[in-house]
Amino acid sequence: MMKMPMPSIDSVRVAVRVRPFSQVTFSMLEIYNEQVKDLLSKTKKPGGLKVREDQQLGFYVDGLKSVPCENYAQIERLMEQGTKIRTTASTNMNASSSRSHMVITIQFKQVFLDRDLSKQSSINLVDLAGSERQKSSGSEGDRLREGSRVNLSLTNLGNVISALADAAMGKKVLHIPYRDSVLTKLLQSALGGNSRTTLIAAISPADICYEETLSTLRYAERAKKIRNKAVVNTSTLMRESRAQNNKLLLGCGNSRMAELPACWLRSPTDQLSWVHQLEQARSEWQQYYVAIAQEQQMVKTFPHLLNVNEDPQLTGVLKHFIEAGSCDAGQAASNAITLQGLGISDKHASFTNSDGKVTVTPHGKCKVIVNGVSITTKTKLQHLDRIILGSNSAYLYIGFPSERGSEDLSRFDYDFFQLERAASEGVSVDTLGAVNSGDGKADPSVLAVFQDYIKLMPLVAEANQMSEELKKGLNMELKVKNLASSDSRGCDLQKEVMVKVTNQRTRQVWIWSKAKFINRKFLMEELYQRFLDGEDSHVAQEDDPFWDPAEVIHLGSAHIWLQSLAYCMKFEEQVEFLNCDGLEEAVLHIHMGPCSPTGQARGEEDVVIDPLELLGKRMDFQIRIVQCLGTKWLKEDAERGVQMGYRIYDLPNTLYTKPVWKILNPQIEETVQFTALNASQEFLNYLQTNALIVDLWGLQEGCAELSCSQPGLMVTGEGHIMVDTKKISAVMDKGQTTSNQIPELYLKLLKLEQETELLRNINRVLREENVFLKESLEKTGSSQQAHKPSNTLKLTGMTAQLPAAREVNQMCTQQASYDRAFAKALKVFHQSMNVARGQFLKLRHHKPPEDDQMLRPFVHQQSQMLKDFGDLLESSLWKLKNDVALIVKKKRECLLHME
Repeated sequence: MMKMPMPSIDSVRVAVRVRPFSQVTFSMLEIYNEQVKDLLSKTKKPGGLKVREDQQLGFYVDGLKSVPCENYAQIERLMEQGTKIRTTASTNMNASSSRSHMVITIQFKQVFLDRDLSKQSSINLVDLAGSERQKSSGSEGDRLREGSRVNLSLTNLGNVISALADAAMGKKVLHIPYRDSVLTKLLQSALGGNSRTTLIAAISPADICYEETLSTLRYAERAKKIRNKAVVNTSTLMRESRAQNNKLLLGCGNSRMAELPACWLRSPTDQLSWVHQLEQARSEWQQYYVAIAQEQQMVKTFPHLLNVNEDPQLTGVLKHFIEAGSCDAGQAASNAITLQGLGISDKHASFTNSDGKVTVTPHGKCKVIVNGVSITTKTKLQHLDRIILGSNSAYLYIGFPSERGSEDLSRFDYDFFQLERAASEGVSVDTLGAVNSGDGKADPSVLAVFQDYIKLMPLVAEANQMSEELKKGLNMELKVKNLASSDSRGCDLQKEVMVKVTNQRTRQVWIWSKAKFINRKFLMEELYQRFLDGEDSHVAQEDDPFWDPAEVIHLGSAHIWLQSLAYCMKFEEQVEFLNCDGLEEAVLHIHMGPCSPTGQARGEEDVVIDPLELLGKRMDFQIRIVQCLGTKWLKEDAERGVQMGYRIYDLPNTLYTKPVWKILNPQIEETVQFTALNASQEFLNYLQTNALIVDLWGLQEGCAELSCSQPGLMVTGEGHIMVDTKKISAVMDKGQTTSNQIPELYLKLLKLEQETELLRNINRVLREENVFLKESLEKTGSSQQAHKPSNTLKLTGMTAQLPAAREVNQMCTQQASYDRAFAKALKVFHQSMNVARGQFLKLRHHKPPEDDQMLRPFVHQQSQMLKDFGDLLESSLWKLKNDVALIVKKKRECLLHME
């Protein structure tokens, strides 16, 4: 066999001129909490990979795996492989597409050996994390930084885009903050370097996403202003490199022509030649193909668990097969089914495949939920059952091949799991009152609250699990607060989601808003990640996301309708404080009633039929808070305290009672008198249609009590708080007097106005009388005669008419007395009807007890209340009937007497 001669350098150059050499590499990484994770490597490095900087390469990830590719099909398979690792990481690190950035880099390099020239480029495919809309921490009273790690990196990216946009518009930019985050370091060349960049903004047409959509569009608008100059990346091969590579080329011997460029391109820093890398990649792909074929065969044979993720792209990537017999599932590597995620124990549950059926059995107190219901014993699984293991690891059970059909598995998405879970907890669109009884359409605001609830459910479960593993002792639960409790008309149906946090050791309670909880959740994840990495997870108390200073807690609200004050009637009742769940938190004993300026209670004779009778007059009334009964807040911990607060009409500040500590049924006994010097139509309408809202606040050890001072309130000379003060405010706006002089000057002004009005009335009466007398004199002058006898006769006739005039006058007086008696009877009847109305409301709110043993006393009490209510109605109607009959009888007797 003849030996082929060694090729010369020129022949190599001729061959390369015909077909230049190219190499393509693929890498895939994820950025979560400013840590870089290689999605093509199965080994996990604590703390993530490091980002380093080179003078020529710029920023790069040290140790990132780059896989050589020969075609597009291999790139697609590598993306699927990275997605599978990313799914595992999402259950382990709480990372998903909505909370982590993913960067795919495809590098292309082409070498022209005949021209000593190389061309290179790279494509970065970036999936940015979704931004969480959060309120500022300052407005929330939060001492921690307002942005989470995800939002921080997006904020830094926005700052870079803004700086580049300003530079493109000709503005002077001193610094572009690429170094502020890992994301902007890696995307430096793509953002402002030699590149062409396309940004795809994901927005929503829903009105509830208006702010997010507007923010995203502004983000994209800034990116559009950037102007990059894209040129071909070319470089000339150095002579030293060529001499060294020539030596390597000569050492290749009789290698194939396709391998010669690989030897030419090899540098001393490379650990493997390009050919070796391709061979290694082919070997890994071959193993991958075998595993895929085996997995497809097992899918057709065995029942299995299919993962369901918040990101639809990560759903269905993991499959855990349940083979014949029994297999354990948990975090331990010895388990047949290895699971990752919060709340997953080493031995979490057992799956048994026997006699054509599959069962699941939790180990100990491990959390297993099937179809939204938590189970504690052995449970048989049906095809398409939904299973949640631990805090939030969701799986769809796929049964035996004989049980399967042509079902659409896409409907069993992540939201389906959470909706089912919420329904089992008694929370649904119907229970939140989303359907309007008028037109049958759903209320968008309530639907938005329900979506918030569904979104926060898994986050709360994860936060509770982190608290348990870190031994923080916190328990968090979702609450839906009905804002109707803060509306004086009781008709505001808006709701909001909040998180109630309880320290199980100290019994301290906090209420976190949605934004504050999401912020704390990200900080909890940082601390928990340090715990998983074996680092010191101890932090100072003020930096601990699981801690907050003690605060006053809103326990509930009571509505006391003010209609009785509009009729000058007193009101005494025991009203329920309803908490955010609509359940009774405590009972308030309260008195309200009209009074004189000196504080004396008004009687029945002061009751008015029409509130307009009070228009323009002075009104004084007292509100007396007597006692708070049966407070659950105090039953849970006897060391706690309570305070109450309320605000009426246009008062600028809330009035608070004095704090009471360590008393189960605290006796408040606080009375406040209010005065409307000149009752307006608006104030009278307010009394007839609105309620006084009394808020119950819970005090706990270490919290600041609510201030009982009354700054900024105007008071009368007697020291009563003034309401309905629009005219006073108008005087104050002129700035002519001090606030202390206002009440006295206003009283004088009001008195002058009343005296002026009285003088006007007297003047009008006198003018009318003057006109009448003038007309009488004119008639008398025209008909007067010269002789006196006629005058005498006329005078005698007038004297004769006097008894008749007296009789008519007496008749008018009696008629007026009948009218007064009838009005008084109506007032008494109206008062008794108000009392009956109060008893009816009490009957309507009288709920049966949960304890069956107390049902008989409840029925007896209910019967007695119904009897009292019926007796009151009968007696009121009987009295009204008798009073009217007596008035009619007297009136008839008077008419007969007159006849």
